[in-house]
Formats: sequence, C-alpha cells, structure tokens
Amino acid sequence: MSRFLEIHALQSIPVANLNRDDLGSPKMVTYGGADRIRISSQALKRPIRHGVEADLGEFTFRTRQLPNRLQSKLTGNGWSVEAAAFAWQQIATAVSKKPLKFEISQQTGLPITAVLLLLPDTALDELVKVCDTHRDALTGEQAKKKPVQVLPASEVRRVIESRNVSIGMFGRMLAEVPGANVDGAAQIAHAFTTHAAEPQRDYFTAVDDWFSQDTDATGSGHLDTAEFSAGVFYRYGCLNLEDFRKNLAGDEEMAARATAAFADHFLMTLPQAKKNSTAPHTIPDLAYLTVRDRRPVSFAAAFERPVRPEHGGGIAAPSRAAFNDYASDVRRLTGGRGLVFAGHAAAGTEGYEHLSDRFDSFADLIDAAVTALVHRP
Repeated sequence: MSRFLEIHALQSIPVANLNRDDLGSPKMVTYGGADRIRISSQALKRPIRHGVEADLGEFTFRTRQLPNRLQSKLTGNGWSVEAAAFAWQQIATAVSKKPLKFEISQQTGLPITAVLLLLPDTALDELVKVCDTHRDALTGEQAKKKPVQVLPASEVRRVIESRNVSIGMFGRMLAEVPGANVDGAAQIAHAFTTHAAEPQRDYFTAVDDWFSQDTDATGSGHLDTAEFSAGVFYRYGCLNLEDFRKNLAGDEEMAARATAAFADHFLMTLPQAKKNSTAPHTIPDLAYLTVRDRRPVSFAAAFERPVRPEHGGGIAAPSRAAFNDYASDVRRLTGGRGLVFAGHAAAGTEGYEHLSDRFDSFADLIDAAVTALVHRP
C-alpha cells in the first residue's frame, strides 16, 4: 500500500512578484468566486529541486545545449570539429528508433536539441567517455560516403535513460525517448492566497545622477510601472514513498534522506523572482505535516470561501483558524482512516487543537513525520 508524506503551509508574503505571466503581472486564479494571487507549481518546484540536489550532492541539468557542450568537450580532447559533430549525430541516432531532433540556435549559432533534456550531471562526461572509447570506429565511419551507425545504441541509451535521486523525486517527461520517462514521486500544488487579492502597481523612477549634478534641475533618467502582490498563501505538496523507493531501486536509506530534504526545502525555499527589489524572504507561520496510507488530502477547500481580515486587520490569524477548523472536518468525514501521523509547528503561542501534536521547530516536525513515514508498524 502506498504511503504519503503531506506538507501543508500557510505563509505570509509581503510586496513581491514571485511568479509572473507573459505581461509581467503576478499570476492569478479565480477560486470561490474571488480573484487570488497564484504561484505556479513549476515555479515552486525549481528551488526545491535545487535545494534537494545541493543537500544530497546529486545534481541534474535541464537543457537544450547537450549537442554543443558534447562537441566542445570532444574538441577539447583533441577531436576535430567535424569528428565531434559526427559523434553527436551518432548519439542522436542511437537514442531511439527515431533520431533525437536537433537544430541550430538562432541566438548562438550552435547546435541544440529540439526539446529540453533532463539528465544527471554525470551524463555529459559519460557520453564523452562513450565517444572516446569508440573514437577509432567513429573516425573510420565518418570518412565513408554513406556512414552507418557504429556507436552502440545500448551504451548511449543507458546514459540518456539514467536517473538519480532528483529525477526519481520530480520525474522526467521525454516523449522522444520513451525509456527515459520517469513518473515522479513528488506532487506540488499551485499556491494561492487564502483571501481575495489583486495585483497592485508601483510607479517608480531612476534618477540621473550626472544630470542632477550638471544642472539645477532634477530629472529622471527612467520611469516605469511594475506590478506586485502581497498576501497569505496556502501551499501544499505530497510525496509517495512507495513510488519514490521504486524509482531509487529500493534504496530505503536514500529515500528517507531525500524525503527529509524535500520537506525542509518545501518549507524554507521560495521562487527568487525580483528578489533584489522585494527581498520576500519569509518563512511559513504554520506548517502541518501528515502521513497517510490511503490517499493524500489537500486542505485547499479550507479557503474556498475567501478569508476576511479580523477586526483590527490581519489575515494570517484567521487563515490559521480556518485551516484548523477544516482539519477537524477532514478528520470527522474520513473517520481518521489512513492517518498515520499528524503534527504541526507554528508561530506564536495560540493552540490548534485539530492539528495534533505541536513541535517546537520545523526540523523536529520533519524528523517525526519522516520517521513515521519510513518505519511501518
């Protein structure tokens, strides 16, 4: 039976624009008849993935630059430019029944793949090694008018289809190479404000220092408007431990370490867009972690009715109260079935009787949740 670690967080984020649309405006969603500010799951995943990789020392790269990086490595090893290009063509042909498509970048003039590839950071050096091992065969075949495939397809596919902890956690979609697809174990929802919210405009100017020095007038060298938002966000994610273990070939110790890192970076990282002009470096004021063995349960519906400020102002406290009330509803409706562990950590001293045990820190809460997740009774 599957077992899930769930992470719920309420986080107050002041003036910021963490996730923009094509016009530069904060992303939005209409929920419960009210407009909310939204942060996409893609924007949230990236810093979490980078944090997990840094903790574990296993990195990935998502790129279209593999052809030119490979050729650069080969020419650095003494290959001619033509031989390096031929080696890449052999790799592209070997990955599947249909060759991996590539093209010349209009920006750089260098060869790039038609789609983004997600590979362990060791993949580039491994492909270089495959080419170096078969260099004589490649050189001989390149000289022929009608060269055939000489680079072993199995060796190339082994590299392209390889995975590490990060890929096992977040997954990989590569339609061009069916054997490379990985169903990720982690799921992250779009974050949204618990209350109605709209973008606001900031009119700003940049003073021309020399113009001000050379004349008695003061003037702006630049003026523009930018949009930003503020609010209390509900964030949710979960990880399927059984799927994760399968993706890691049964490595239970690594699964536990990586799951703890996932929970830590879920709570402690945010997208970094416009960080220099907004410094939106807050942390959640409520984290609620559960372990379930039936199915995950999002608490997004706790905020289907937009939270309103309490008397005297403030939305964080009534958001926590709404969350606490909904936890009671979920426990009552499900009868607590499938709930293996629940606990919370929160700012302030207010009690939340429906969120089970209270922990002093995020670290203590994560340790308890991961222990309950990986150690079955």
